[in-house]
Amino acid sequence: MKQPTKSVQLQFAKNLRRHRERLDLSQEALAEICGLHRTEISLLERCKRSPRLETIVILARGLELGFVGELLEGIV
Repeated sequence: MKQPTKSVQLQFAKNLRRHRERLDLSQEALAEICGLHRTEISLLERCKRSPRLETIVILARGLELGFVGELLEGIV
C-alpha cells in the first residue's frame, strides 16, 4: 500500500511536469523563470523533495496558472 505522503508527491510531480510541458519548457528554463535551481525542479518532478508553500506559489506564477490549486489537482 502506498504511503499517503508519497501519493501526494507523485500527483504533484505529475501536475508540475504536465504544466511545464504544456508551455514547452525545459526544467532549466522553468527554474530560470522562477528563480529556482534546475535541480529543485528535477527533485520535485522525481518525488525526491516536497515543495514548500512558497515554492508552489512561485511555480504557479512561473507556469502562468490561473490559480495555485492547478498544481494540486487530484490531491485530496
